[in-house]
Amino acid sequence: MLASASKARQQLLENAGVPLAGLLPAFIDEEAVKDSLRHEGASALQVAETLAELKARKVSLSHPGCFVIGADQMLDCNGIWFDKPVDRDHAAAHLQALAGKTHQLQCSVCVVKDGERLWHHNETAALTMRDLDPDFIARYLDAAGDEVLASVGAYQLEGLGAQLFHKVQGDYFTILGLPLLPLLTFLRHNEVLA
Repeated sequence: MLASASKARQQLLENAGVPLAGLLPAFIDEEAVKDSLRHEGASALQVAETLAELKARKVSLSHPGCFVIGADQMLDCNGIWFDKPVDRDHAAAHLQALAGKTHQLQCSVCVVKDGERLWHHNETAALTMRDLDPDFIARYLDAAGDEVLASVGAYQLEGLGAQLFHKVQGDYFTILGLPLLPLLTFLRHNEVLA
């Protein structure tokens, strides 16, 4: 069971042959959690780990006996956290703010069963965006469409978003929102996968 509404994470798991009992969003107040943890001085990675576990734990409590996967990702650029853009103008502003800079994608995945965290894994990827002028950003957003609104940073590296970058360091699956290879190892060790 995947504690998420993310079609991208679902697709990654299905493509890797992970049997999913379903896709179920956890419906937690992510903004309240982020605000509280920021106030406590937590890092973006600590926030991603906390959100991943909260999502998996909530879904796990209503699905006894299931391995529930929770994941979350935070984008941090020089101490500024970016969320998914709410509209095209917001997406353009994100891209302009990230242009020419290196940012980190902090990603966490957690597996919970019967309300108990069994395993978690955190990874960080560093992405350096090339300089972008407003005309290029407008053309990119026209071509990419509303799908970019579903991604922190307003890009999807697996598509046109690749054109935005000068350098990418880190695991590809982590950038897409799920540290897949360590998760697959955990699932094999627990006989969910052969």
